[in-house]
Amino acid sequence: MKFLAFVCADDDLLLPAPENTIEEWLASTPQRVEGHRLRGREDATTVLDHGALITDGPFADTKEWIAGYDILDCSSLDEAIEIAARHPLARYGAIELRPFRD
Repeated sequence: MKFLAFVCADDDLLLPAPENTIEEWLASTPQRVEGHRLRGREDATTVLDHGALITDGPFADTKEWIAGYDILDCSSLDEAIEIAARHPLARYGAIELRPFRD
């Protein structure tokens, strides 16, 4: 079962995680199929109403923003939760899990 894990950062809690911590998580997580860090929300563009409205910045103006994503291939939601809980950035924001449609 595949899950998209949104790595959500919180401006009030965001502290840089040591790079080796991320590398250790990656090395210990064979269920991670793919993932990538995203540029900051200041580089976001939002397209609304079939392109009639295009704005700079994210859709919602909140202190939480999507900092990256991971695709996890797990045997169950419980396994995905365990992996997300170990993600180094989980302590500075949230990891939102969404299952792919079959």
